[in-house]
Amino acid sequence: MILEVAVLDVIPGKTAQFEASFASAQKIIAAAKGWRSHQLQQCLEVPNRYILLVQWECLEDHTIGFRQSAPYQEWKKLLHSFYSPFPVVEHYSLKFSQ
Repeated sequence: MILEVAVLDVIPGKTAQFEASFASAQKIIAAAKGWRSHQLQQCLEVPNRYILLVQWECLEDHTIGFRQSAPYQEWKKLLHSFYSPFPVVEHYSLKFSQ
């Protein structure tokens, strides 16, 4: 399993619209092959910053299976206009847990 981590800086003043769009978009990602779970958290210090954490079965489920799918085009349409700058997305593998 891998963890996708994306820090999302939303254009100031658009957080309510972003959250409404994410409510719809999360159904798209949750239906993707290899998706295990996700969470969106809002930063307390920088209210227009969010972190998206998505657990995938394997890296390719995200980078190929989801990003190269037709549903991803709808995901982009719903969310990508809210970001400035465009987020960096990284993937992590678990080393220790308690």
